[in-house]
Amino acid sequence: MYHRVIDSPDLLLSYDPDKKVFSKQMSVLSTLFNVLPLSEAVTQLRSGTLPPRAVCITFDDGYADNYCAALPILKHWGLCATFFIATGYMNGGIMWNDMIIEAVRGTKKKKVNLKDIGLGEYNTDSLNDRLTTITSLIKKLKHLPNSERSNKVQSIVEITNSKLPDNLMMTDLQLKELSRSSMEIGGHTVTHPILTSIDREAAKNEIVNGKKMLEKLIDDEVSLFAYPNGKFGMDYTNEHAKMVLNAGFKCAVATDTGVANMDSDLYTLPRIGPWDKSRLKYGLRLLKYSYS
Repeated sequence: MYHRVIDSPDLLLSYDPDKKVFSKQMSVLSTLFNVLPLSEAVTQLRSGTLPPRAVCITFDDGYADNYCAALPILKHWGLCATFFIATGYMNGGIMWNDMIIEAVRGTKKKKVNLKDIGLGEYNTDSLNDRLTTITSLIKKLKHLPNSERSNKVQSIVEITNSKLPDNLMMTDLQLKELSRSSMEIGGHTVTHPILTSIDREAAKNEIVNGKKMLEKLIDDEVSLFAYPNGKFGMDYTNEHAKMVLNAGFKCAVATDTGVANMDSDLYTLPRIGPWDKSRLKYGLRLLKYSYS
């Protein structure tokens, strides 16, 4: 499970591999594992015909660097990945967590006072200060109702007096090219809400409308889905899994850590995050999961 592949190491994006690290990771996958498109892996999982050490590569949200940085590396290693797209942020949009990251990154202030919006005061003098501030703010805001969170994030941008980038997410053209490059495209809602935080009808619309938008863009069926944030019981429930099924998706992935097997529910498939930066540790961790 990935989100971004960045050009060079970035302390404020410490969970995202840079191109050099990502290429090393893909070399491990291509050497030690059987990498399959997610749709094919699900079919083989159902029939009990998965090869040993089967792996699927997935990306969430729809960042432009998925196309600019990840795609060339995937093609170099002859690998396929599935890209789950939150359609509402394409063509110049920016997700709320990235607004916080870029607002804190870009501020010229050494201290940011957010007491008026109930979030306290934060040091932003050093890079480590900024990382601590970002981590704290995202944790505090993640599970707020959408409208309240949006208002607070906009206030943070104004208080930090930062200019936000408008090129973080994919364009329509980039998405089409990604699809034409034999990569799989999956649904990830329209605006990436935590589904348990919105009402039933709104959740259904997010799931269905995101699918429709993607199918219109790539002129093909979209049958794979990823839950925003993705923790079962906290971010989505069995009710949302049923919505995904009824919308016509053939499977859905979560962010709960684990490995899928024949007993797995195809609408709550677990995933593993790429924590390790070294090629050896990355390979050993994945091999441990594959034999657990």
